Amino acid sequence: MTDLLQTRWSRRAVLQAAAVGSVGISPALRSMVYAGGSDAPEKAEVKIGFIPLTDCASVVMAAELGFDKKYGVKIIPSKEASWAGVRDKLMSGELDFAHVLYGLIYGVHLGTAGPKKDMAVLMSLNHNGQAITLSKKLAEKGAIDGPGLAKLMASEKREYTFAGTFPTGTHAMWMHYWLASFGINPITGAKLITVPPPQMVANMRVGAMDGFCVGEPWNHRAIMDGIGITANTSQDIWKDHPEKVLGTTAEFVKNNPNTTRAVMMAVLEASRWIDASLQNKMKMAETVAQKSYINTGVDAINQRILGRYQNGLGKTWDDPNHMKFFNDGAVNFPYLSDGMWFLTQHKRWGLLKEHPDYLAVAKQVNQVELYKQVASAMKINLPKDPMRSSKLIDGVVWDGKDPKHYADGFRIHA
Repeated sequence: MTDLLQTRWSRRAVLQAAAVGSVGISPALRSMVYAGGSDAPEKAEVKIGFIPLTDCASVVMAAELGFDKKYGVKIIPSKEASWAGVRDKLMSGELDFAHVLYGLIYGVHLGTAGPKKDMAVLMSLNHNGQAITLSKKLAEKGAIDGPGLAKLMASEKREYTFAGTFPTGTHAMWMHYWLASFGINPITGAKLITVPPPQMVANMRVGAMDGFCVGEPWNHRAIMDGIGITANTSQDIWKDHPEKVLGTTAEFVKNNPNTTRAVMMAVLEASRWIDASLQNKMKMAETVAQKSYINTGVDAINQRILGRYQNGLGKTWDDPNHMKFFNDGAVNFPYLSDGMWFLTQHKRWGLLKEHPDYLAVAKQVNQVELYKQVASAMKINLPKDPMRSSKLIDGVVWDGKDPKHYADGFRIHA
């Protein structure tokens, strides 16, 4: 995929770009344009889908603060009802880009999340900031964490229902991993359903599920509404884990390389702006809480983005590993090992029947070289290695070196 962006341009094209392509474009993008000999963004206006979640913020703020215009494009944020809808609109071209689940992009690329289509992860949008919520009814019976839930499920036999937001997505994988870490088989020992994020709290209120994994603000909203408690945050499962990405189709990147770079720059600048100060975070919370975006009270958003947590049972704590959008560039690099991890879990839980070529797929999907171009032009720090290592909640280390062994090494699997 990245080879598609290395097109050789003629001197004539460079001169044309210099003549007509630089009006209103930022110096950083203009330097990239001339370096590649290309023209201005191919599309003046792009539609970016998002789901009402706090981590849509960098896409929203890129449009709200005018960072998009700085780079020669206009971003139209498009509020979507479900991740399945985001998938369908990306594939049809109704959306140009999306704030989207990491695992959804990989699921579409390999055909495990519906029709198969070549996809692209351009950059990570955030780390951390999701959670496992258990119903207040379970908490009253002692299920306030993983061990408590396992004990209750062993003593009080019935069908327990938990929700994620998309079958191959991040929340489904966090829920699977979390349950298995405490000896609960999410395939044979529980029922897993799919519920769109904004509908989680309402579904728990009517007793449709015992627990769910979703992004903020819906975990905190469940606490505010008195119907749920936070058993674990997703950063408890994996510190600085990958979460949402800026995704699109491989076809769009091929046909619109300059537009793609411009949008990446706008979203990166918004990401940097959000993490730059407390004041900016509070302004972001006020903005995304509006009806046109998340449609909730700002008080459901503005605590956890600062790392101020409560579990709904009287416990409060400050978490330095709260949701980050930039973190001096550490958030946004599309690590190959991040994409590979989701594939290992898809294999673990039977979504993939055979082992794929993990590294080859990640190299197809994650646009590492493109990201390096953009980040370098913006003077954003880059890691030395496209692989990273982490220890997860069960003590198992993931480093991407032997994905087949890793995927097959779990005691609990499909």
